[in-house]
Amino acid sequence: MIFKSLCRHAGIGANSYLIETKTARVVLDAGMHPKHEGNEAIPHFDFLEPGSIDSAIITHSHLDHVGTLPVLLDSQAQAKVFMSPETAELSSALLHNSVNVMQSKRVELGITEYPLFDHRELDRIKETIEPRGIERPFDLDHGGTLRATFHDAGHILGSVGVTIEGDGKKIFYTGDVNFEDATLQKGAVFPTDTVDALIVETTRGDSSRRPDYTRASEEADLAESISRVLARGGSVLIPVFAMGKTQEVLAMLHRFKKEGLIPKKAPVYIGGLSTKMTTIYDRFTDSSRRNFPGFKFLSDMEIEGGNRKRKGSIPFAAGCIYALSSGMMTEKTVSNNFARQGVLENSRHGLFFVGYADPASPGGQIRAAQPGDDVLLDPAYPPVKMRCEMRIFDFSGHSTREAIADFVVKVKPKKAFLVHGDDPAIEWFRQELNRRIPETEIIVPLPGVAHEI
Repeated sequence: MIFKSLCRHAGIGANSYLIETKTARVVLDAGMHPKHEGNEAIPHFDFLEPGSIDSAIITHSHLDHVGTLPVLLDSQAQAKVFMSPETAELSSALLHNSVNVMQSKRVELGITEYPLFDHRELDRIKETIEPRGIERPFDLDHGGTLRATFHDAGHILGSVGVTIEGDGKKIFYTGDVNFEDATLQKGAVFPTDTVDALIVETTRGDSSRRPDYTRASEEADLAESISRVLARGGSVLIPVFAMGKTQEVLAMLHRFKKEGLIPKKAPVYIGGLSTKMTTIYDRFTDSSRRNFPGFKFLSDMEIEGGNRKRKGSIPFAAGCIYALSSGMMTEKTVSNNFARQGVLENSRHGLFFVGYADPASPGGQIRAAQPGDDVLLDPAYPPVKMRCEMRIFDFSGHSTREAIADFVVKVKPKKAFLVHGDDPAIEWFRQELNRRIPETEIIVPLPGVAHEI
């Protein structure tokens, strides 16, 4: 059995890997790189002969794991695609939105290869998708020589890790994983049987969580901060990703209001794509592992723009909570516009981060700024002075490095492939695992290099 990375670049983005036996070939994930454009954002699908794979597995619906699935299927039309039912619906909505984004970039940035696929292609590939539930083994090839089992990864709705068995070998791929319970999402449930090879994410390897952290205290701090801003007549802007983080924040706000931690009548606004994703979350309220069973955001919460159609843009007013995308406050997005047009320069308002923001993104620049600093949010406009209250909260959808390292030690793989992390993150894992399980071969896979399992 062979493992090969199809990633074009090191670090996080354009995740894709190949598992190959003498009789079967399976691709794990087909991501788009968030820091690159055009063909540079696509994995090395050129390493694959056209029509050569049996199937593909998509572990979850974030762009860096599913964003180039239609490109993969251009040359692998015969392949079946396996994912959870939740991932199938979320991915469809995300990819259709991605077409719109690429069309805009073609015009604004002159990227002639965009869009990489169109809406019609997305409608066609629905026929190749075969949803599979967790803990139910299924065949990956026609001969039944490779078998897979999905396990809840606790990252976002529908996210899975996967066990693959064949040729007398067992492989486990974590995808993106969170072992801790979040507000809405329950933590991962992964098997701890010994495996021959482990493909493991290393996202948070370059930093440890502060020793006094608890999820409960972090939520309490967020609630108190929101209440404080609203009490002084300001509004709160929470930059969020439309899928996953939006729903986690809504679940927190629902609890805060229910327990009287923030004003019950404070309006909560979300954006258009967030509403579409939240609708899908509501569809799976009774069939997925989550907290608040039976609770539906769009019917059981007062959400502006969520349960009724809104004409025009989102209005800005005092005393409101805005959970708006994008999470990194990319130029031309609603969260960026709100920050630039009033939130950032007004000391009454609050700008609270609840997830990751790349240091080079507008969100990352705000996080690094000091009060009074000028921040360039959009090159098309002048810098804005930061006077608002800015806070960063730790509600990551990824497990801590210590929790992931503990998992690796439990499964005692003969080989561990470190993926999905920047160089410092991967290096921490390499040193930590060499120290704790010296008998395991630790590998940082390079694109196109075959590794025997």
